[in-house]
Amino acid sequence: MSPSGAYGNRKSVAIAGAGVIGMSIAWRLAQHGFSVAVFDKGSIGGEASWAGAGMLAPGGEFDWLSELAKLAITSRRLYRDFVRELEEAAQLTVDYQECGALELAYWLPQWESLLLKAKQQAGFGVSSRALYASDVAKFWPRVRIKGLAGALFYPEDAIVNPRELMGALSTVCRNLKVELLENSSVTSAEITGERITLNTASGTRKFDALVVAAGAWSSSIEVKNVPPLPPSRPVKGHLIGFQQPLQTCNTIIRHGHTYLLQRANGLLIAGASVEHAGWDRGIDRDIAATLAKEAGFVLPHLEETSPSETWIGFRPGSDTLHLGSWYSSRLYLAYGHYRNGILLAPLTAKTIQEKVIASLRKQ
Repeated sequence: MSPSGAYGNRKSVAIAGAGVIGMSIAWRLAQHGFSVAVFDKGSIGGEASWAGAGMLAPGGEFDWLSELAKLAITSRRLYRDFVRELEEAAQLTVDYQECGALELAYWLPQWESLLLKAKQQAGFGVSSRALYASDVAKFWPRVRIKGLAGALFYPEDAIVNPRELMGALSTVCRNLKVELLENSSVTSAEITGERITLNTASGTRKFDALVVAAGAWSSSIEVKNVPPLPPSRPVKGHLIGFQQPLQTCNTIIRHGHTYLLQRANGLLIAGASVEHAGWDRGIDRDIAATLAKEAGFVLPHLEETSPSETWIGFRPGSDTLHLGSWYSSRLYLAYGHYRNGILLAPLTAKTIQEKVIASLRKQ
């Protein structure tokens, strides 16, 4: 490949951001014959995709019908085939569990609120069923039963280990000759005529199109000759993990703002805080202690142990989800997923792939 980024007769696409969104898009575009280069300021999947718990749970995210809820439900239904195809292509196993989710109510007003939510959700395709405390005691013996007013079970909610997902995406992209440039942020770009010129930490390159998928960092990229990119911002979150025997927590469990889930490697994750703290990467022990206390309320046996891990991540906040072209057939946005980047990855990749194909193959 020449230093200028020329790819012969094949159309070339640069992607800013090597998280689950950027790498999923890279995979799909490479499958369709595009020459793809992915740039990241750090390591592949090293930020929000590494930190995320991996819930694929429209039941826990959307109380009301919205365009985002529709997209999330559609993407959730793509996930099984998405993971199976990825595993086959990478020859790797990805921890993906269609385990469902249990949502708990410990006082009557909360239970009435959950029942109302279930009714609303059923109207736009999120199914659940009500359970008595005796049902919970039978199938979730570790859950606190004292004071339990009722629970909802969401059979279609699932989890995936995003770190294993990123490992598989990295493998398939390398197999398809995607150029992966770590520690090479895109600082600015300029759309001129039939190309887009990128200024990166590793030099200046020219491509046929650019996809901005850098999560919370996306709007820091200056693109000349189009209006400024919509603002993105970090929303910090703490998570904690307990190393536990397998099958300690067989489903997602939610209570209020607390959720718990267990990966196949035994790590039981509890999260997550929501903090508007800028780019502060510090661990706040008080916040971690609060998460541990809330986890111990739901699963009382956790009161007798301490978390084995504590970490933070930066969710990609924005005014809305930005998914599509931005004032040019050579510039595409794929950011603003907030808490749903992992969930929305299959649909985001499919959407951007289709838009890029429709545009560039006409040129």
